[in-house]
Amino acid sequence: MLNSDQTEIDLPPTHSESESVFSDCGGGRVGSVEDAGGVGLCAQSRIAEPGEAVKKDLQHLSREERRRRRRATAKYRTAHATRERIRVEAFNMAFAELRKLLPTLPPDKKLSKIEILRLAICYISYLNHVLDV
Repeated sequence: MLNSDQTEIDLPPTHSESESVFSDCGGGRVGSVEDAGGVGLCAQSRIAEPGEAVKKDLQHLSREERRRRRRATAKYRTAHATRERIRVEAFNMAFAELRKLLPTLPPDKKLSKIEILRLAICYISYLNHVLDV
């Protein structure tokens, strides 16, 4: 059971119920006496799946609370951080490419992102003026 101060939970991997209950019984044939070692059912089928208690605890929570708890897992945070890092790198590369197209003195002068955008606006306006004349 989860306490209200616990934020990290590990949800079990998704697979069919028969696959998880009888996974140690061998093969893919469910309920066969031969597969269960001649006992009738394998020992694991009598034990509830560990994720079932977590699922039952999560059922009474609102959709937003379930989302919050899922986002609190280390796996989710790591994946989100990776996606964000890739996004920021692409964003910075786009600014670097735009910076190469803008004329400045000296040409290698370091500009902030807002300076790059303002300079690009001015340069586009200048080019439009040149074309109109």
